[in-house]
Amino acid sequence: MHQQLDRKPSEPNRLLFLILTHSTPTRGWSVKYKHSNICALKGSSVFIHSNYTHPSGLTGVKKFWAKNPSNGVEPTDLTTVPGYTDRVRYSDNENQTFYLHLQTVNKSDEHMYCVRITTNEKAERYLGYPGVMLRVTGQLMVVVPERVSEGNATLLTCATTCNLTEKATFTWFKNRRLLQTNNQDLNTLYIQSTRIDDAASYCCAVKGYEHRCSPRALFVQDPPKNVSVSISPSGGIVEGSSVNLTCSSDANPPVQNYTWFKVKAMVGQGSTFTISKISPEDSGEYKCKCINAEGVRYSAVVTLKVVDPPKNVSVSISPSGGIVEGSSVNLTCSSDANPPVQNYTWFKVKAMVGQGSTFTISKISPEDSGEYKCKCINAEGVRYSAVVTLKVVGKEKRI
Repeated sequence: MHQQLDRKPSEPNRLLFLILTHSTPTRGWSVKYKHSNICALKGSSVFIHSNYTHPSGLTGVKKFWAKNPSNGVEPTDLTTVPGYTDRVRYSDNENQTFYLHLQTVNKSDEHMYCVRITTNEKAERYLGYPGVMLRVTGQLMVVVPERVSEGNATLLTCATTCNLTEKATFTWFKNRRLLQTNNQDLNTLYIQSTRIDDAASYCCAVKGYEHRCSPRALFVQDPPKNVSVSISPSGGIVEGSSVNLTCSSDANPPVQNYTWFKVKAMVGQGSTFTISKISPEDSGEYKCKCINAEGVRYSAVVTLKVVDPPKNVSVSISPSGGIVEGSSVNLTCSSDANPPVQNYTWFKVKAMVGQGSTFTISKISPEDSGEYKCKCINAEGVRYSAVVTLKVVGKEKRI
């Protein structure tokens, strides 16, 4: 209901009068508003609708809009208020509809607006109170979920400080590029299955006011992926050296926990696993396990192969014991080496006498007696065996 402020009773009955007139229609007078609250976008134009009636037979009827009327103070016509003069237009028609057209609204326009009707008779005046409360929302803000995970649905909302009264057409932008949406009447953007490339800067606007677009970043969380292990130093790993295995991945949020395994046994924690003074026993298959809030992933297996030059080079003689003239003798060279020995060379003193891991002397003679050694070569180095001595004894003579 609306209240007439001018027909004032005597002062003792003033409070009672105000209570009655706030809830009881005044004879022949009324003002009804289409909306009691209006929310408008900053910079837009607002139409405030009212329908009025007044007693017949009145002369000099005039109507205007006022803001924030106070009891006992004559309202001021908006068209005369500084800051409003150039932005206010009234429209009246035969259906007793009276409009306020307020252009380029801003936050300072947030007031209650009421229709004031005056006549030539001071006792016949009326104020349509309470009126229409105007709220103005500034830039639209994109509201994103607190947590956005890859593969899940995501709903972005174009939010205002109040609900826009007039139907609006919303436009969405991704990295400043216009997005095509199925329903522009909705203030939401629905991403059915969120992907990593949906992570971007988004903003929304009411059509025609795209310059008021305020961007908001969308971050998409995903489990670790592209998990890989790098080995340093690369290439052959020499026994006794220090080796680092480093695990890396793409993950949002970042990986919280790294665990290292040799085959199935856990051997370490952290993004880098260091083996100091590596030995052949450290050779084998390694992998890392990555964990973040979104999930778990393992790297592919990498193989550590510890290489070393030949060592523990030795020569065995077969048959052992005394070597009889005319018999066959094998000298066999053996060693520990990784990679295996590629080349064996045999020397008698300083003269090369053969190749291969086994050197065979058929029908040995005393001239074959002497000092022998073998030379072992692999990709990591060269080693010689200790010297072994062959002593050939003559055949027993029969008497």
